[in-house]
Amino acid sequence: MKHQGLCLITGGCGFIGTNLVEKLINEGYRVRVFDMPSANRDNLTTIGSEVDFFAGDFLNGAEVDRALEDAEFVFHLVGTTLPSSSNKNPVFDVQSNVVATIRLLEASVRHKVKRVLFASSGGTVYGEPEKIPITEDHPTNPLCSYGITKLAIEKYLRLFHQLHGLDYTILRIANPYGKYQNVTSEQGVIGVLLARVREGQAITIWGDGSVKRDYVYVGDVVDAFLAALRHTSPYRIFNIGTGVATSIMDLLTLLPHVTGIKPKVEYSAGRPIDVSMNVLDSTRANRYLDWRAQTDCEAGLRKTWDWISNNTTLNAAVASE
Repeated sequence: MKHQGLCLITGGCGFIGTNLVEKLINEGYRVRVFDMPSANRDNLTTIGSEVDFFAGDFLNGAEVDRALEDAEFVFHLVGTTLPSSSNKNPVFDVQSNVVATIRLLEASVRHKVKRVLFASSGGTVYGEPEKIPITEDHPTNPLCSYGITKLAIEKYLRLFHQLHGLDYTILRIANPYGKYQNVTSEQGVIGVLLARVREGQAITIWGDGSVKRDYVYVGDVVDAFLAALRHTSPYRIFNIGTGVATSIMDLLTLLPHVTGIKPKVEYSAGRPIDVSMNVLDSTRANRYLDWRAQTDCEAGLRKTWDWISNNTTLNAAVASE
């Protein structure tokens, strides 16, 4: 039986978005995807014909407004920049993400949306950690424009709740990886590593490989979104991670066990946007959303490797780089 609420997913053709569409459809929700006309819809076609695709430009307020017709819940996942490149053009970052999101929130108020669920970045909003693991009340000092815009959107969500009663939940997601990830992007190290191993290409490591991250499998991330949709809580901001620190060198150690292939490795200079460690404390989500990550890093790597190994189109794209 169908759930009554229509879920709009901005950026629904993306990595997390496609996994979320799949989960919501399987759970019986009505789903509408808003993404660019040029967005790759191949993954959505494997999910089924039940997805209502709305092609539009996120910077066009009128098109966003039309996509919100009858929507009760909005999963806001769209993003126009990456952490590694956002500092090159912060004006574009603000205009295309913050300003465009304000228009989305204004339209959500007009359409009486029940709740906006926003994918923030637990990997960038905190900056260099003062303590590990990082809780939601940790100071926020982003080192890149990407993190600053995510934080600004969080503040506008709070403002729109105060001014208009617009309900919202923010998930500060650690470093997601898994099925449907763009393995030719600069973002998403695990997908890139596995795809290069599959094609026999060298892996480039920024710095000495000691940088540690909290890698959370995408299946657990979409479960967190569903938990946030179903639960009410006195809190609106939740860290979504495993609480486990995994370095690049740890990943390199695991890769031969998962793939049966010893990777070729090249080293490059470290990047200023990369903090030395980022590990999230998800106790709040455990307690108030009844959510916790279920997939350890090796199991997640195996699931991702199985997907990459069986995706011939994806492997051809990597080989052509």
